[in-house]
Amino acid sequence: MAEVVYKQIADELRERILSGLLAPGADVPTEAELAHRWNTSRGPIRNALLTLRQEGLIETGRGRPARVTSRKPNQAVDVSIPFTRWAEGIGAVPGADTQEVSLRRAGAEKAALLGVEVGAPIVEVLRLRHLDERPAMLERLTFLEDVGRVLFDVDLDTVSITEYLEQRGHPSYSIDHEIDAVAADEVDAELLQVPIGSPILRLRRISHDAEGRIFEASDDRYLPDVIRFTVSASGRSRTGDAYVRPLRAL
Repeated sequence: MAEVVYKQIADELRERILSGLLAPGADVPTEAELAHRWNTSRGPIRNALLTLRQEGLIETGRGRPARVTSRKPNQAVDVSIPFTRWAEGIGAVPGADTQEVSLRRAGAEKAALLGVEVGAPIVEVLRLRHLDERPAMLERLTFLEDVGRVLFDVDLDTVSITEYLEQRGHPSYSIDHEIDAVAADEVDAELLQVPIGSPILRLRRISHDAEGRIFEASDDRYLPDVIRFTVSASGRSRTGDAYVRPLRAL
């Protein structure tokens, strides 16, 4: 029941934000006010506010009420949300423009990522994603051949690949993320409409199936003036190595 309540609270607040009743910069009702309105404890309230924060609709800070965000959308990387659903959740219209879907032989780098032999067949996808018709992210996706082949059966401009793969029997059971910044190459520059060498955010993902097999490796390039990443840590490591790792020994 508590789960249903928090979703109802999040839905109502989201509707008020997207309709403009709660404008950018406006304070969200306090936990006490929401608890009174919904006749519930603060647990569901906090879960609802966390949901909206992860969607980039509100921002919270210690000692002050939550506020409707007036900044660029957040994309949480500690949870798995398909780009299409995330965009819809923040009130934006998602779009896709598929540049290429191809069956190829794995080179050394892709073979290492997927754990297959060099020369094994793989499927690669290059797809530009939009928010409200503005370029936002360039997907470079690589799949095991048996998984990726199903992508030739559908118009990738019209579906969430994550959800489509789930429907075809290939859900993700765990995902590893890695974030860094890179310089835009020629492909990035052309499709994201930025100068070559411009800094862009990169989110790399490794997706595992129920048996722990890696079936997807993605390299997503985001425009930093359109999207920012957020992470909600569920705990604290005494050594810190669970969250932050150097690229090389110091």
